[in-house]
Amino acid sequence: MGVSEFGNALTLLVLLFWATPISSLLVAAILVAELLPFVLGAPLAGLLVDRLPNRRLLTAGVLCQGGAIAAIAPLMGQPAFVVALVLLFGCGRAVAQPSMSALVPHIAGEEHSTRAYALIGTTRSVGNIAGVTGGAVLAGFFGHPAALLMNGATFFVYAVLLAFMRSERRPTGEHSARPSALAGVRHVRQDAVLFAAILGLACFVGATVVINVADPAFVRFVLHGNEFLLGAMQACWMVGIIVGNRLAARLTSVSQLAHALAITGVTTGVAVLIPATFPFVAAAVIGWFIGGVSNGVDNVTMNAIVRLRTPEAMRGRAFAAVGSMVTGANLLGTAAAGGLLLVMGPRAVFAIGGTGALLVGVACLVFVRRALEREKSPAEAGLSP
Repeated sequence: MGVSEFGNALTLLVLLFWATPISSLLVAAILVAELLPFVLGAPLAGLLVDRLPNRRLLTAGVLCQGGAIAAIAPLMGQPAFVVALVLLFGCGRAVAQPSMSALVPHIAGEEHSTRAYALIGTTRSVGNIAGVTGGAVLAGFFGHPAALLMNGATFFVYAVLLAFMRSERRPTGEHSARPSALAGVRHVRQDAVLFAAILGLACFVGATVVINVADPAFVRFVLHGNEFLLGAMQACWMVGIIVGNRLAARLTSVSQLAHALAITGVTTGVAVLIPATFPFVAAAVIGWFIGGVSNGVDNVTMNAIVRLRTPEAMRGRAFAAVGSMVTGANLLGTAAAGGLLLVMGPRAVFAIGGTGALLVGVACLVFVRRALEREKSPAEAGLSP
């Protein structure tokens, strides 16, 4: 996973910094193209994960990503082709992500899954730190196309490493009782605790994600920095994620996980408001570290609570449904940010995103507590954390 996240981080940093001087709409288009397959393709991706061997499916997704990124390098003079290839890259991620999430209990065992999700989160963060740092260095010294060609190679390395993995999730056919690709969506909607937590997560992600579009402009025009400063800020976020992963690994019950997930909405909002209020590099570093800690906690708690509340035979569809909800909100926030940057500065966009996340986090905490009070978490009683 570290190799994959290295590639993902390097890709986004290079493409976003390349697109920023051209148009904020192009920045938004690249982010939307990456996210759209998660939303539109989630039912199909989840059904594939619950029907096909997951390690092989994960390998296919990784190869799709590598091929798309390598193809972007010679076409960077044609923004329309770049966006189309980023869309293909997103298709590979849309299949790979639920495949990996469903594989984790088979690799680590059910009883150690939460810690395994935390370890994977840490590995991803290390890969992200290396990606944003490496992306800044490669783009600065060799140019954007060369950086992307090197990046495409990392996905093929990951595919080779997967060939040595012995663990496999082979769907048993039990899903035939609920064959619909939309079964994961219905499952999330009918579980009050799961729905409250995931809906809250989706909403505050949608509010916060505006910083993804505004971040390059904030660094360039407010902090007067370059690719290296952008990479350093993103590295601070990733270091925070590592800390958040370790904190979340200690949580065991559904109640703890749901409450922690809701609280991260509040802390994420505060993190974004810090640089919006104090437009200095030091304040941005502090804010991004706090945001990273919050992000690390909600990544682990999201996967863990879905596992605890979902029968094994349909986890692929449940993980895909949750990914669709969160990514759909991400998509809306990203699209909105592109428009907001046309009429206001990046500091104002940060302030809007941080305030929205803070308010949604408070609301999520209230609804999660009410859902937990209405039931005694039967899934928690029937499944080991």
